[in-house]
Amino acid sequence: MIPRIDARALRAGDRPTREALRVAAQETGFLTLTGTALDAARVEGVMAAYRAFFHLPEAEKRAVDMARTGANRGWGAALSEQVDPRANPDYKQVFDCGYELAADDPLRIEALAVYADNLWPARPPGFRATIEAYYRDALGVAMEVLRFIARAIGAPEDYFDDKFTRPMALLRGNFYPERPAWAGERDFGIAAHTDYGCLTLLASDGVPGLEVQTRDGGWRPVTAEPGTFIINFGEMLEMWTEGRVVATPHRVRGSARARISVPLFFNPDHDANVAPPGSGRVIAAGTHLAKRFNETYLHLKS
Repeated sequence: MIPRIDARALRAGDRPTREALRVAAQETGFLTLTGTALDAARVEGVMAAYRAFFHLPEAEKRAVDMARTGANRGWGAALSEQVDPRANPDYKQVFDCGYELAADDPLRIEALAVYADNLWPARPPGFRATIEAYYRDALGVAMEVLRFIARAIGAPEDYFDDKFTRPMALLRGNFYPERPAWAGERDFGIAAHTDYGCLTLLASDGVPGLEVQTRDGGWRPVTAEPGTFIINFGEMLEMWTEGRVVATPHRVRGSARARISVPLFFNPDHDANVAPPGSGRVIAAGTHLAKRFNETYLHLKS
């Protein structure tokens, strides 16, 4: 069972809720979260903005095609990603934006793809303002969740804070169309995978489709209406915490209804050391992510 947790109880220091969070972090790798600063109306507005974008003519979306940039910025067409090499490329569309460096930030000279400037479409009206405002507020929610996690695993509440000064935080709008009639056993909206990074804050329109792998190898559906978030953890955080937080495989098979979801992939600064404490190793967060992104995208270009 995936724990359902109220952020208000965590803020109040409720012990049973903190224990439920520890179980979610250490055993299931997933939870649903209510009581954040982002309510249902706010999330529904963001979903509507993404929906309007994805329904634009393809020529308009191709004007901000991320395939031209070498970075996760802009639109990604169906079949442009393949998270599981044993499955076919994923049939979803995406729109990505991320953390932008200040104009005078000295890190700009390194031209790091994880800090590339965002691409914005000319339409729909208000799209950029809606998505940028949500991105800023979602960063705050994700950081609060990470502080909750730190306490749940016995670390100081501010344990992660200084590693998120320039977070490699990617906001993605996913559009999963109705499952195609041609889809077979190797076809998915997104195939089975674990997230690469630290923490994922997922908003959903409530349409079923997401499935989480259970410890016995089965698959359990998980849904959340707008205003309730699905939280899961990635490979980076599992490594960083020496397994005190687990990354759990999940997938989207798709259904007879189209689905919109909006994950915020919340990752630390590119140069943050995410090796287990006391290991004597140095594993830069940016290096870890670059390796995993390359495995997802580069083979599609061969």
